[in-house]
Amino acid sequence: MPKTQYVDPAVMRAPGKITFNDIPMNQYNKTIEEEKANYTTEDFMRIYRDMAICREFETMLFQIKTQSTYGGDIQYTYPGPSHLSLGQEANAVGQAYMLDENDFIFGTHRSHDEVLAKGLSAIHKLDEASLMKIMETFDDGKVLKAIEKHTDASNVKQLAIEYFIYGITCEIFARETGFHKGLGGSMHASFLPFGIYPNNAIVGGSGPIATGAALYKKENYKKGIVVANAGDGAVGRGPVWESMNFAAMDQLKQLWEESKRGGLPILYNFNNNNYGMGGQTRGETMAYEFLARIGSGITPTQMHAERIDGYNPLAVIDAYRRKKPLLLNGEGPVLLDVLTYRTGGHSTSDAQVYRTKEEVEAWTALDPLITYRQALVDANVAGDAEFEDLLKYSKDLLYKTTKLAVDESVSPYADLKNDKQFIENLMFSKEKIAKFDDREPEVLAPKSECPRVKQIEGKERFVGGGKKVSKLKTFNYGDALFEAIIDKLYEDPTLIMYGEDVREWGGAFAVYRGLSDVIPYSRLFNSPISESAIVGTAVGYAMAGGRALIELMYTDFLGCCGDEVFNQMAKWQAMSAGCVKMPVVLRLPNGSKYAAQHSQDWVALAAHVPGLKVYFPATPYEAKGLLNLALNGSDPVCFFESQRLYNNGEEFHEGGVPTGYYELKEGDLDVIKEGTDLTILTMGATLYRAMDAVKILEEKYGVSCEVMNICSVVPLNYDQILASVKKTGKVLLTSDACTRGSFLNDIAKNITDLAFDDLDAPPVVVGARNWITPPFEFDEFFFPQASWIVDAVNESIMPLPGHEPIANYTPVEAIRRAKESV
Repeated sequence: MPKTQYVDPAVMRAPGKITFNDIPMNQYNKTIEEEKANYTTEDFMRIYRDMAICREFETMLFQIKTQSTYGGDIQYTYPGPSHLSLGQEANAVGQAYMLDENDFIFGTHRSHDEVLAKGLSAIHKLDEASLMKIMETFDDGKVLKAIEKHTDASNVKQLAIEYFIYGITCEIFARETGFHKGLGGSMHASFLPFGIYPNNAIVGGSGPIATGAALYKKENYKKGIVVANAGDGAVGRGPVWESMNFAAMDQLKQLWEESKRGGLPILYNFNNNNYGMGGQTRGETMAYEFLARIGSGITPTQMHAERIDGYNPLAVIDAYRRKKPLLLNGEGPVLLDVLTYRTGGHSTSDAQVYRTKEEVEAWTALDPLITYRQALVDANVAGDAEFEDLLKYSKDLLYKTTKLAVDESVSPYADLKNDKQFIENLMFSKEKIAKFDDREPEVLAPKSECPRVKQIEGKERFVGGGKKVSKLKTFNYGDALFEAIIDKLYEDPTLIMYGEDVREWGGAFAVYRGLSDVIPYSRLFNSPISESAIVGTAVGYAMAGGRALIELMYTDFLGCCGDEVFNQMAKWQAMSAGCVKMPVVLRLPNGSKYAAQHSQDWVALAAHVPGLKVYFPATPYEAKGLLNLALNGSDPVCFFESQRLYNNGEEFHEGGVPTGYYELKEGDLDVIKEGTDLTILTMGATLYRAMDAVKILEEKYGVSCEVMNICSVVPLNYDQILASVKKTGKVLLTSDACTRGSFLNDIAKNITDLAFDDLDAPPVVVGARNWITPPFEFDEFFFPQASWIVDAVNESIMPLPGHEPIANYTPVEAIRRAKESV
């Protein structure tokens, strides 16, 4: 969109051809003798030790899962998931060898090896003082205290190894002494102090999140690279492709500031074991023939793609040694197709009917723990006895840590019987954090020099009471959002904003208009039309330590990023037991005028999912106060807006929208008008139609109405609602959401349960019809109108003398509509 990038028809229409470079495949061919220049004997043996620990760890889980026993006398039944990476140890250890604690890894449901290898590598590289500090401070030292009295470790490094293996094992076994109190489990294991970020149970789910962590590193000048681990089956998922494109966007090299120019420092590591679950990728479910080929479809550099022999740890190390500098120099992203093989099934329940015994035996014969060992023996690096010692060390280590992990006196489960709010207290962090870094925010000019700031200074901040103000001079809903946003941009240097067409265009509804005059490209940029990447990268950005304000152009596009909102954004604070925060604000404009796929109210979807806060302001006063609240917090917020309201001024709060900073109290309803006969609860733009109905009810029928707007949907303060219902005895709820499944139904049900004795009539919900949203010309037949509200009062709450209803709110009609699914 920037005018500096001229789309020249002569260039675009010129004849030519697109060329590709050859993609290397399994090119590593060095001997151990040649590699002795790069590795000491200790290095060679540590690589083997780490592979052996990974193998024994997965062997332990396999035996526990299938036989409920391990080591001869350990008896334990584990009911959870077990997606083992037996056979894939070499690629994990090779990857970790070149990484340190500043490098982040993200993984999959099958990432135990990657977690273990990264942890063992970090322990090797960190000094003893740093390791002790991590163990003593993580979770207030609880994991360390659990194991300390049961260890005979002779040094800090060995203690750290036992601590780490124990903490991961406890996490998988759902123990409170797990690194995330057992709430992450097998498929979500992590340990942030070592740069091990949460693994993901959704295939390809780590792709956008890892990309967001890489964005955080680039945006905030942080050390290290990010590795997004995925299986070959993940290549079939849209979010993975969206993420790779996002990491390589042209703007990163052409439009961002010089200090941040270049691709994101991320390596997409595809652990290619040739199977998705039972589906074979090459030859059956994919079209690429060789996975490394897909890099050619993303960037002119072909993502520096290579296929690497993941059965040789030295080949993997060689690749990372060559690729890491590219990433640190802004030449990312990079793609590695790391060939490997899982000798076990997809999970322990897998009968493996999709492959032959001969195939498994052929790969097992090439087992890296055999072939790498033999190569070292042949090169006189060590003798067989030394390898046997390492295998015994691994067995002893896993026996000791497993025995402690299954012992409830040492490793208890969280006591939910006595601490009934244990998980509840982890759902939200509820912190007020003004900024996530102390450096000065990067801006192009002082805030006072922003043309829009100057423009809105003279606008009228209150237009109620019959005041006549032109639209151009009205401080409106959009201005209120803008004011909260620009204030936070000048306070929190980590705050970034992106979405479709948000920079020069200012967003589809002009909320960001004027920000490009004062905010650099890297903090406000146009994303691809990639909703999964928009939300998923924001999750990763926040997880890594920043704050993100993102936008979907229409609420309807939630369907394109359902996983990222409902499974990722909502869940990581609790699944990590509070180790990560999620300061992501997702703006969601509810539409009108644009029919069925652009005009829906999906508040109920977000409100249904635990872990999300949901706000829906209907006035400029609410909009600024709630966005301030969201942007100053540490929790994920779905921030709904109505496209009908962007030009509305403040009609209800005398004094108008304050120029300074303020927050609304979370959970509270906004009392628009007090009354004594009927409580009307509104959500979104129906507030204004409800006020039209109130005028009819009061002036024509003498019904005194109390109107409260539900601007904080989750959480919600029922005390206010119940106090009003106790006073009026009657309640009507209205929003633009389709009535069936509306969140208002949930509120109505709760009112009935909590205030049954105070009600003179059942609560009534007035919502949109259960149809597709028709064209704008038929709005009055689909969305709640003032007349509908009056009719509903007459039909279902109290008879209005002389009233002739237009809409049908009788029980007979309600039954008919339900029977017809409308």
